[in-house]
Amino acid sequence: MKAHVDCYPCFINQALKTSKIATSDQKKIHEILSEVGRYLLQISFDATPPEISREIYGIISRKTGVEDPYRRIKEECTQQAISLYPRLEKRIDSSDDPLLTALRVSIAGNVMDFGANAGFDLTEDIETILSQEFAIDHYSEFSRALRKAKKILFLADNAGETVFDRPLVERLKRPVVYAVREKPIINDAVYEDALQAGMGDVAEIISSGSDAAGTPLNLCSQEFLNVYCASDLILSKGQGNYECLSEEKRPLFFLLKAKCSVVARDIGVQEGSIVLMKAKRWTPIIDVNTPAA
Repeated sequence: MKAHVDCYPCFINQALKTSKIATSDQKKIHEILSEVGRYLLQISFDATPPEISREIYGIISRKTGVEDPYRRIKEECTQQAISLYPRLEKRIDSSDDPLLTALRVSIAGNVMDFGANAGFDLTEDIETILSQEFAIDHYSEFSRALRKAKKILFLADNAGETVFDRPLVERLKRPVVYAVREKPIINDAVYEDALQAGMGDVAEIISSGSDAAGTPLNLCSQEFLNVYCASDLILSKGQGNYECLSEEKRPLFFLLKAKCSVVARDIGVQEGSIVLMKAKRWTPIIDVNTPAA
């Protein structure tokens, strides 16, 4: 998904918000916004939003000397999510379809976003999403793909959200590789965040090699690309990963809440919708001997 003119106000707002977290120096904040403005004037419309935001956060880091301004916030989000974990586990186990409920819990964690959805209320939003209908529901296709899958790749999104991914990883009942960002950007999960969430107990954690708020394949490591190409089922969490991979022909399923109008419009749903959606350009081979879920 390419960047849209409607993305520009969001880029500026994110730059301002993050700059204020990184420094209280008003002059430095003004310098950052000025440089971001000059950068936005020359960007290509062929770029995805995560590729653009990567450059913006690079500007903030260079100007302030702060590599991870959201570090404390990420730790707090993870601890808040961990406190809810036992309750969510019970809810999943007592449900009629634990796998489907685990998918919902994972998507519920997608509200923990300090980029597109900074004003979230975790407890309230979780309850809403757990009872919300999917705007796009490809659960049957997902179930069929899971039954055939041998190599599963899970593309992480935000810190804290990783805690909500764990019940789903456990219920996939397959070996899972869990890919996080190489370096901090916004509140996206890096290796340490996934470990804090306990993901190392249920999956192999790797880095995508990218420090963008998503998974732009042109910025990923060869090690990651080898895993990506060898995987026969890929779970992609969040808007950033969708923005980078929406046109891919791989066996991708997108799990997210559409938190902005640009992404919602690209998917074809209302803003605020939740989706479990297979990649638009991927056509799975249908086994007539395999019953639908």
